[in-house]
Amino acid sequence: MRVAMFGYQTWGHRTLQALLDSGHEVALVVTHPPSDHAYERIWNDSVAELAEAHGIPVLLRDRPDDAELLSRLKEAELDLIVANNWRTWIPPEIFDLPRYGTLNVHDSLLPAYAGFSPLIWALINGEKEVGVTAHLMNEELDAGDIVVQRAVPVGPEDTATDLFHRTVDLIGPIVADALDLVGSCRPGGVPQDRSKASFFHKRSIEDSDIDWTWPAEDLARLVRAQSDPYPNAFTHYRGERVRVLKASVSQGIYGGTPGRVFIREGDGVVIVAGAEARRGRSHGLVIERVRTEDGTELPATAFFRTMGGYLTRAS
Repeated sequence: MRVAMFGYQTWGHRTLQALLDSGHEVALVVTHPPSDHAYERIWNDSVAELAEAHGIPVLLRDRPDDAELLSRLKEAELDLIVANNWRTWIPPEIFDLPRYGTLNVHDSLLPAYAGFSPLIWALINGEKEVGVTAHLMNEELDAGDIVVQRAVPVGPEDTATDLFHRTVDLIGPIVADALDLVGSCRPGGVPQDRSKASFFHKRSIEDSDIDWTWPAEDLARLVRAQSDPYPNAFTHYRGERVRVLKASVSQGIYGGTPGRVFIREGDGVVIVAGAEARRGRSHGLVIERVRTEDGTELPATAFFRTMGGYLTRAS
């Protein structure tokens, strides 16, 4: 088959490598220009460099809405477009152009967690498994018929970084299997159950600002979901932003006002948490390691030398 690829960062890089390994002809690659967005400076293996190393024409676009791009795609006489981590909407005149349409690869178990940052949101929400889905593209984002889907379990201590490595390794096999199905004219697409669909926005720095009214269990997952090299979950203490690198749910039950720096427990310091904390029925969050604004990483017990005071959100 003659294939074009739309993709960006490591997800797109892995997808292009799978296409190159498949033996199908890659006629054109479309990728985004480099970005200064915090989440786009990580996992940023270059799609353009990989394509150029194999002599494949590359077009850089923020959006696929210009006449030149459409003309180049038509000239390529494509059988299929494969997309992964393309950050803007692809219009029907493009995704319907190839003989077999467009195959999108998305790092969630669709129909849940369509949209952006699915691994991070899934971990925050306590999902028991995550995965990767290859589906045929239609007018609604991440909503087309599923061709191939595979899942991996989420362990109790897994971070978003762990889940990234586990799911990105699924891309190659999923692309290979999906190409075999599409190329044999047996795409095997299964319609998504739209009653189970959810759609999430791109994360920004405000989403990492800890809300101490959340239950401690949710906050512990938030910290694991914002593991290095992602922008860490953070809070403010005495006017200084403090990044929380490691935390867990307290053994004890602690009452009072959410955000209170309360007491030492084990190797950390308990912060009162939860909207119902005043009733004295909630666990706290034990902060174990922090990073200060100057980049210094240290145990929470060394940072919080005295108990008392409050952790707050940005004002």
